[in-house]
Amino acid sequence: MKKVIVFLVVSLLFVSSVHAVEAITVMDADSGRVLYSKNGDKKYLLASTTKIMTALVALEYVDLDDVVTAGEEILEVHGSSIYLKPQEKMTMRDLLYGLMLRSGNDAAMTIAKYTAGSTEGFAKLMNDTALMIGMHDSKFSNPHGLDNETENKSTANDMCLLMKEAMENEEFREITKAKKYSVKTNFGSYEWYNKNKLITDYKYATGGKIGYTPRARHTFVSSASKDDKNLLIATFVDADRFDTHEKLYEKYFSMYEKYTLIDKDNLMINYKPGYKVYTSSSFSMLLTEEEHKKVKREVELYEGVEVGERSTVIGTISVSLDGKVYEKVNIYAEGIPKPKTWWEKIKEFFKW
Repeated sequence: MKKVIVFLVVSLLFVSSVHAVEAITVMDADSGRVLYSKNGDKKYLLASTTKIMTALVALEYVDLDDVVTAGEEILEVHGSSIYLKPQEKMTMRDLLYGLMLRSGNDAAMTIAKYTAGSTEGFAKLMNDTALMIGMHDSKFSNPHGLDNETENKSTANDMCLLMKEAMENEEFREITKAKKYSVKTNFGSYEWYNKNKLITDYKYATGGKIGYTPRARHTFVSSASKDDKNLLIATFVDADRFDTHEKLYEKYFSMYEKYTLIDKDNLMINYKPGYKVYTSSSFSMLLTEEEHKKVKREVELYEGVEVGERSTVIGTISVSLDGKVYEKVNIYAEGIPKPKTWWEKIKEFFKW
């Protein structure tokens, strides 16, 4: 009886703490499916979670080994900093570590100026990237997230989409999960520690970015992986953000199992004998047992398609749940070469 009472008290405290957060989205990082959302489509000021987009754009357009010289642009910002000085030189890799671990606003400005020539030019790249990802409720005006002159706004749903895209970049994954980073420049040496406390305090954390301004208040976007399950969480206006994220991760890791719904090399589709049938990628999704029973896997094979030894699109396969399609990919087929006869092997051996 005592154990039941303790469990109920802990559950009530968790529910109470979640209710205090203004916006929350929990997303399956593999499928992009939203598992839980509270005010997930409401727009908020981003503060330094902006820097996830800044890093992603830089990784897309700039070589990490490029040596960058800080200019007068660093004098335009205040707040969190890596304390760059005009004419100080760092590689783009160093700047991205300073951006993500220490939330350097000066690093953000230097990255923007080098990448696009101006803050305005870089903001255009940010907005173009947002549209490409599907962040239709987001608007970026600067690379750092300060909101005293210009503003960046987005939603918890959109920021999870952004983090999903960023975590598909190997370099970003390495940067965001780092506990510390050391760098030497022409002006001195630095050692930076990650401000994202989940990285050191929660063993399943794999990355993220915190943010704060007096107007935006506390923001946080993070990622975690456990037992091959990958989750993303975005929260806005939450003073207990680290505790909230850890509790949400534990809750949703325990609620769902990971199911492979498309196996690229084992589709189990009836097709003509003598042909290999496959897709370009597999697809997995976090589901409850009951949801797994309701998943629909639909195959459409095109008629009249001639298939030779080269890969040819012969149809599509889609996965849906409750009427929403979460994945649709092409099905390919190619002819399997017939085994060579012993006489053909002899001729090939002697090159007749």
